[in-house]
Amino acid sequence: MKRVIYIAGPMTGIEHFNRPAFHAKAQELEKQGWIVINPATLPLGLRQEQYMDICLAMVRSADYVVMLDGWEQSTGANAEYALAISLGHTIYDESMRLLLPYQVQVIAA
Repeated sequence: MKRVIYIAGPMTGIEHFNRPAFHAKAQELEKQGWIVINPATLPLGLRQEQYMDICLAMVRSADYVVMLDGWEQSTGANAEYALAISLGHTIYDESMRLLLPYQVQVIAA
């Protein structure tokens, strides 16, 4: 059975919307055999709430989530993290170390 993983992380306010980091992580995971859901492939020009609707559906479609560095300061990534916890997804940090809900301090924006 294939493992489906969603990449979550900061985008807003970062040069090129942090797409290079998302694409690099996606490529790394694909080489390891993961099926990767990468929100950095979404088109430019949507409203923030449209992106969040799409991204939260993507999280629901995954079995695992990887949180890119800096996610704690991102409102969207915090929402994705909270949803992943509520769904019982396995969550990793960028180095693929297991994240448990009590191991991180989420910063609300």
